Amino acid sequence: MPPLLAATGVRKTYRTGAVEVTALRDLDLTVLPGELVGVMGPSGSGKTTLLNCLSGLDDIDAGRVEVEGRDLFAMSDAERTEHRARSMGFVFQAFNLIPVFSAAENVELPLMLTGTPPPTARARAVEMLARVGLADRVDHRPNELSGGEQQRVTIARALVARPAIVWADEPTGNLDTGMAGQVMDLLTGLNRDEGQTIVLVTHDEAIGRRLPRVVRMRDGRLVSDTRRADLEAVG
Repeated sequence: MPPLLAATGVRKTYRTGAVEVTALRDLDLTVLPGELVGVMGPSGSGKTTLLNCLSGLDDIDAGRVEVEGRDLFAMSDAERTEHRARSMGFVFQAFNLIPVFSAAENVELPLMLTGTPPPTARARAVEMLARVGLADRVDHRPNELSGGEQQRVTIARALVARPAIVWADEPTGNLDTGMAGQVMDLLTGLNRDEGQTIVLVTHDEAIGRRLPRVVRMRDGRLVSDTRRADLEAVG
């Protein structure tokens, strides 16, 4: 099976005046279709930088990143933006919902930006909200929703374009334990039942124990790559 994501020799350096900080150091990572991969490590290890570079949100200084067989950094900015809109979904710690929009309007926005006809976009948004358990919250604005419900809206927005891969950066970071568990139930269920490929950054060891594969970072490098099946086989 060809990989959905293949990153080779990825290097990223931030420069501020004469100061250079290398955030990613010749990093390699492969993700197969249908995998749910956690990225873990201490603060400052490069987790969010890795996600941003693998998704093409940030440029890289060296290396190669392919998603669905296409080299992200061989594309023009416009091509990369279009590829991201059609093939990727994003879930962030901050919900990034538009306050004056309803849940349905927030979810349909990615479709509207790629030219989907409004009736089709609205129907897909309503369908997706139902899939994440918010069929009765379609017309609610973000300030009328709980934190867990807002994060469900962001997950619906990430999935509405039927992306090849979803990037989730600390998706439970702003939630209490109960709501965090519900969001993780949703994400792991989407992966298990629908084969949605997800790369998820987290610092929470309890979440890490729920994931089928965890890669760990330190000082901009991957230092381990563990699959739960391997641990269970050893056990």
